[in-house]
Amino acid sequence: MIERAWEKKIEPLTVRISTAVRITGLSRSRIYELIQSGDLDTVKVGRATLVQYASLKALTASRSVADPQPIRSSER
Repeated sequence: MIERAWEKKIEPLTVRISTAVRITGLSRSRIYELIQSGDLDTVKVGRATLVQYASLKALTASRSVADPQPIRSSER
C-alpha cells in the first residue's frame, strides 16, 4: 500500500489553554502554574496564549504514573 503524505495524521504545533486542559486532564490553574514555572512552553499571538504541543507531550511523557506524589496528612 502506498502511503500518501496528506493521509498522515498531522499534529498541531500549538493548542489553546482550554485544549491543553482537555488533553492533559489537568486544571486550568495547574496549566498556568506549569507555564509560569517554565515546564510548558508558550507563544503569545495577540491576546491568545498558545501552548506548544511538543511541550505538552514532553510533560506527559516525563511524568511517571507508577511514582505518584504522596499526599501529606496536612493536605487531606
